[in-house]
Amino acid sequence: MSDELYITGAGVSSASGIPTFRGEDGFWTIGSINYTPQEMATRQMYLNNPGQFLLWYFKRFIAYKDAKPNAVHKWLSKKKLITQNIDGLDAKAGNESYISIHGRLDKLVVYDDEMKLQTPINANWNEIDKNLNSDKLILSLFDKFKITKNTKFIPKFGFSLKPYVLLFDEMYTDIYRFSEAEEWMNMAKKMIFIGTSFSVNITSIALRIGISNNIPIEIIDPKPMKLNYPNIKYFEMSGEEYCKLKEGL
Repeated sequence: MSDELYITGAGVSSASGIPTFRGEDGFWTIGSINYTPQEMATRQMYLNNPGQFLLWYFKRFIAYKDAKPNAVHKWLSKKKLITQNIDGLDAKAGNESYISIHGRLDKLVVYDDEMKLQTPINANWNEIDKNLNSDKLILSLFDKFKITKNTKFIPKFGFSLKPYVLLFDEMYTDIYRFSEAEEWMNMAKKMIFIGTSFSVNITSIALRIGISNNIPIEIIDPKPMKLNYPNIKYFEMSGEEYCKLKEGL
């Protein structure tokens, strides 16, 4: 595989109909009636109010479970890739080894110690009838996530399930292949960032490693954030335009 490392953000999936996280209709912009996304998408909220957490999560993310990969995902399918996106579209495009550093909405894990290694399982969201009213939908989600009368209707540590998604109050761990991602960053001879606002920790980590290793960096974005590093080339364009440029189309 190439020494080039691609790191992608939500801008890559916008052409597939998935809102960027911090746009006007973004996942982290739109909250619930009573809570901001930063309050809702937390491990603490899942423990204290699992019904509202799962209802918010299901409606917010699962609405896009049938989204299709676009031209950029397909172009990246044979590349060494770390994505911030949880939509799983890189897997649908055929990339078998990419790192989804923030998890995937089509997977679940056991609600357990964050540092405990485990293999995510398929979510099988089709088992849930999205047309149920809120009360019945919560009960259906409780059943799926193993939250029952026996667990006092709260997630039971080491038994219940949780979305395979890095929440705001969780750490990057090896459940999300963080050590492997760091290794890829340190081995990279070039980093290419596509469709990211650089507002997420993983991009800061990658930039710090890239700059420390004095490797060339490319940033692809219609309105890229300019950084104080001389070895950066900016491409003020969409990911699709960049792919066509690289293919000489």
